[in-house]
Parts: sequence; C-alpha cells; structure tokens
Amino acid sequence: MEGLLNLWHATGLANFTIPALVMMAVGCGLLYLAIAKGFEPLLLVPIGFGAILTNIPVAGLAEPGGLLYYVYYIGIDSGVFPLLIFMGVGALTDFSALIANPRMLLLGAAAQFGIFATLFGAIALNYVPGFEFTLKDASAIAIIGGADGPTAIFLASKLAPELLGAIAVAAYSYMALVPIIQPPIMRALTSEQERNIEMPQLRVVSKKEKILFPLVVLSLTIMFLPAATPLVGMFCLGNLMRECGVVDRLSNTAQNELINITTIFLGLAVGSKLAADQFLTVETLGILVLGALAFSIGTASGVFMAKIMNRLSSNPINPLVGAAGVSAVPMAARVVNKVGLEANPHNFLLMHAMGPNVAGVLGSAVAAGILLALVG
Repeated sequence: MEGLLNLWHATGLANFTIPALVMMAVGCGLLYLAIAKGFEPLLLVPIGFGAILTNIPVAGLAEPGGLLYYVYYIGIDSGVFPLLIFMGVGALTDFSALIANPRMLLLGAAAQFGIFATLFGAIALNYVPGFEFTLKDASAIAIIGGADGPTAIFLASKLAPELLGAIAVAAYSYMALVPIIQPPIMRALTSEQERNIEMPQLRVVSKKEKILFPLVVLSLTIMFLPAATPLVGMFCLGNLMRECGVVDRLSNTAQNELINITTIFLGLAVGSKLAADQFLTVETLGILVLGALAFSIGTASGVFMAKIMNRLSSNPINPLVGAAGVSAVPMAARVVNKVGLEANPHNFLLMHAMGPNVAGVLGSAVAAGILLALVG
C-alpha cells in the first residue's frame, strides 16, 4: 500500500497546481499564436514549449541540475545567446539604405524615445499598490519599446533576471503585433497629403562604403559608449563578414545554422523563466501594459521626427518612414510600405524605410548601453 502511495505521489496528477496549469495553458497559447497565427514562430514555438516543460511537476527541468537550468545559465545568464543572435542579425542586415541617406539615423534615434519615456512610467507605477519596480527593473522593462527581442533579453538578464520571462514574452509579442499596432498610430499622426509624399530614389552604395560602415560604427561606440560594445560589436562583426566578401562560409553560417541553433536554445531558456511563481504576478500585467506604451510612444516619436525633418529638408521625406525607427526588422519597414501604398499605389517606401529600420537596431543597442552605464 505504501508503495502505491509513493507511486501516486510521483505522478504529475498528484503534484499539479492551479498556477502551474495556468502557465502551461499560457505556453499552449503561445504555441497557438505561433503556429495558427504566424506570430514570431521562430521564437514563440520554443518559448511556449519551454513554458510547458518548466511547469511540469516533479521533472525539475528548470531547477539546478535540469536541462533548462543549464541552458539558461550558460546562454542567458552569461549573455552569450543574445550576442550570438546579434551577430547573425548583423550578417543578415544590408545597411545600403542607411548609408545612402545617413539622416535616417535621426529617425532610428527618435524612435528610442519610447524607451526613456517608459522608464519614468515604470518608476511612476510604484505609486500604485502592488508594484515595486526598482530603477534596474524599470530600465529592463523600458527596453521593450525598442522592439528588439535580443536586446531586451540581454538587458533583462543583466538588470532584472527575475523579470526576464515577462519582458521577453512582451517584447516578442509586440514585435509580432507590429502590423496591428503601428498602422492606426501612423494614420492618426499624418495627413493624407503627407502619406502621399514620394521620396527620391536612393543612390548606389559602393562596396568600400559597406565595408567601412561597421568599422566606423564600432569605433564610435568604443570611444563614446563602451557599455554598448558587446551588442554593437557582435552586430558589426556579423555585418563585416557579410560585406567583406572573403568569408562567405562564415557569413552563411552566422545567417543560418548558428542563428537557428541559438534561437532554439534562447527560446527554451526564456521559457524556463515562465514558471508560475515568477510570471503570475501583478508586475507581469504592469510589464505588458508598459511594453505596449513604450512601443506606441516609439512609433509616434519616429513619425513626429520625420515630420520635422520633412519641414526642414530640401528633399521630401514621407513621415510614415519614421515609424520604421523601431528595430523590428524588416517588419516595420514592410508596414510603412503597405500604409504608403494604401495612400498612393505608386509610392514605394520599402527601401527608404529600411534606413531608419536598421538604424533602430543600432539605436536600441545604444539605448541598452546607456541604461547599463547609468544603472548597471
């Protein structure tokens, strides 16, 4: 009889708790969004499955000695996985549009305003009963506004590891919802006449310029913001491998095998932080709300900056391209192009929007460096 009792206590049925079941349902919900709706499937599939695995009773996958524990410790706690992802993203990124029109850097910078506005919003939430965000917590939450998942994970792992699961889920969820969140904001802040503005064709960028660009960006980062060099440095390495033309095998590996393998383990590691006791808190709701606010402010500030630049520039600038300043590459640029075509079927803004879009990747990395330097 005692043996049967011990056997019963070793089963999942005897050890399931309501919070664990809720989080497993959350994991299933992420899988549904990824598979049925196509929302960031490369990340949400491993994150959702990781959430299910980490909440299995008795298995101990996310506890010391478990697989997910070591995956998190080796890849996220050390900061290695986000940096490898950044190298792969650099190898996938073409900076031609930004090099041809360097002014687009201003739009990438303006879109980061949402990060710093949300920083103060997170601190202000402390006046609401139930919220106790430290300055480090607020900084990690604010980076969601950059719409850059690897940067959000990297900063959260350094400043607020206990909030990493909620921050990562919020960041990737809002990245997936770019086509839904951005268009209403863009239409509300621009007139029909502004959305009809056609921009002149970009000049052809030479190979020498493409090779020098990552080296110049890294040099400036080293001189003025060394705290951002882990992210910017790996990004520039990936981009240099792409553009130099002599290490195609390494560039192809960074773009395919390496980034794919890292993405699997990154998602599982993030999923391991979706344990019921860490995720089912009032702070999680606050993070989701603040993340949406940060993303919306970032989109709006990019559009406003583009409107100002259009007024001051001799060459016309369509204010819609400012919305691409968030670093959801290339989704934000595609959304800009789609909204532009709705207003003018002959207005193709994709290449123009790619300038602020890739500038936003650098902008979010720089913003993370600034926050690390200030509160890290």
